Amino acid sequence: MQRLYTITQLTQEFDITTRTLRFYEAQGLVTPQRRGRQRLYNPADRTRIKLILRGKRLGFSLAEIREIIEMYGKAPGEAGQLKLLMEKITARRAELLEKRNDIEVSLAELDQVEAGARARMAEIGYVPDAGGADQ
Repeated sequence: MQRLYTITQLTQEFDITTRTLRFYEAQGLVTPQRRGRQRLYNPADRTRIKLILRGKRLGFSLAEIREIIEMYGKAPGEAGQLKLLMEKITARRAELLEKRNDIEVSLAELDQVEAGARARMAEIGYVPDAGGADQ
């Protein structure tokens, strides 16, 4: 007999809200069985939830996560899924590297502006108080 998980068990295991799990259900990402009003999730649903949460931590959109997950059951199956995943990883890495570069440029610019402000403060004889707050 296949093990089934309740919504409470999965929300506690993955530290997510019932609302989140119901949202994934509404999006068609998981398909729990119904026993009256109770939702029962199978091991495949549990695995999907784990993959969804991992994808979100990596910065993938829900649409991208869905695309990756749904490829598993279609031709070319796992190989196609892995190829798509690698493409998504490459794109996400490029996006993050670009953001990191933008942040580094911004930080360098802030350093320059701060240095200029400090130099000007020294020129006009302004000395900030010990607490660093303006008077």
